[in-house]
Amino acid sequence: MSDDPIKRDGLRDLFWEKVPLKNLAPKEWEALCDGCGKCCLNKLEDPDTGEVAFTRVACRLLDNETCRCGQYDIRLQFLPECVHLNPQNISKVAYWMPSTCAYRLVYEGKPLYDWHPLISGTAETVHDAGQSVRGWTVPEFEVPEEEWEDHIIEDL
Repeated sequence: MSDDPIKRDGLRDLFWEKVPLKNLAPKEWEALCDGCGKCCLNKLEDPDTGEVAFTRVACRLLDNETCRCGQYDIRLQFLPECVHLNPQNISKVAYWMPSTCAYRLVYEGKPLYDWHPLISGTAETVHDAGQSVRGWTVPEFEVPEEEWEDHIIEDL
């Protein structure tokens, strides 16, 4: 069992149902992350259709066991192209976020799943429910980009 690096104490009750994303406190915004690691999977986007395919090829900074970025606070120094998700850009990037992502769900007006740590009370439920990437990713430095298509997975 892993400790939850996200502080989820002292938050407004059911804030994700009551408060618009743009009005969330920074701590509430961070607490929406379920810790699944799916957003750190490399994706392929069809330039003609805009369709996004997820691969099991993970960002080089993703820890395959914790499903967390190994350099979260300074990730943009290593990967300037990494998306810094925030209320201002969610409308532009929600389409490529996993379908189970709390940020996407709240943006689309949908409820969180019962395995989400804000509902279950523990960060481990995302892994117990099989909703994280724990144990099944391949680091991007092991797979040439031209072979990512060989690692496409079903929609998340």
